[in-house]
Amino acid sequence: MTHLRIAARSYIDSLINKRPNETKLGEQVNAIHNNENWEEELIESAAKYVLLGIPEDIGVRANYGLGGTNTLWEPALKAILNVQNTNALDGASILLLGDFDFRDLMQQSLKMDVMQLRELVAKIDEEVAPVIEKIVAARKIPIIIGGGHNNAYPLLQGLSMAKNGSVNCINLDAHSDFRIMEGRHSGNGFHYAKQRGYLNRYTVIGLHQNYNAQNIIDQFVIDIDLLHFFYEDIFLHHKYSFDDCVKAAITHTSGRSTGIELDLDCIEHTLSSAATPCGITSLQARQYITTCANSVDAAYLHIPEGAVHLRNGKEDTYTAKLVAYLVTDFIRANNVL
Repeated sequence: MTHLRIAARSYIDSLINKRPNETKLGEQVNAIHNNENWEEELIESAAKYVLLGIPEDIGVRANYGLGGTNTLWEPALKAILNVQNTNALDGASILLLGDFDFRDLMQQSLKMDVMQLRELVAKIDEEVAPVIEKIVAARKIPIIIGGGHNNAYPLLQGLSMAKNGSVNCINLDAHSDFRIMEGRHSGNGFHYAKQRGYLNRYTVIGLHQNYNAQNIIDQFVIDIDLLHFFYEDIFLHHKYSFDDCVKAAITHTSGRSTGIELDLDCIEHTLSSAATPCGITSLQARQYITTCANSVDAAYLHIPEGAVHLRNGKEDTYTAKLVAYLVTDFIRANNVL
């Protein structure tokens, strides 16, 4: 775990815009005081949620995607820390652990081909999974922001190891990320997790028919553990309502600890590695998060694939504020359980 960078209290304070007669969330969040004893402090903390960033875009580029997912974490963190602290959203319930400082790997990756990038993604897996395992074993719920959807695999691995058995997952996404196991990348994390026994039942809501290969669709049809709903069937053909799909996903994954995934590339006009002009709205994304957080045995929240700067020069700082809405919605809804 050489790349885990613990967030110091001084760093957290530097991100907060304080105002008289107001208390920002960041003023109340918990921090690790002794980096050497972070695991002990994690266990002893009264916080229910642990914020963790994975700022990398290696997995996206290993999947022939557009890089930039490494840029979301800190702007999103700043947006989260600067919302209002209230009785319904108390920063005391949150521990900001920090992020993975993969800048050395990112620098190495610039000269690598796709196969080499995939080997590097496997190294990221090896560092992320044990940290997730420790957080879950400490009876906390990790909230993970940034990076590519490749990181779903080490999250499910770490969760499964902490729970001593396979776990379930719900994903709101335009893509299944169930591509063949050809080396690790952002398009096959769930397939690896399923084949290696970490993932039991998996539901994907909002798949786009244009961007999911027939061989993947066939797997979802055959395997009763896999459930999918196409965007077109929900919003064009009206076979199901969006709410009914979310409820079906909750039913499908009931009975086991469940990871909640939201790929930002499914929200229309949101800056991401695979941005779409046609997708779900930010309101629907918030409804999905709220319903899941309030209804399942939520084991983690993962918000990947977003960016504030892409490698092609496109920028949009609103992505960070959107993430702040999603994270705070999750905490408020989950806290009422």
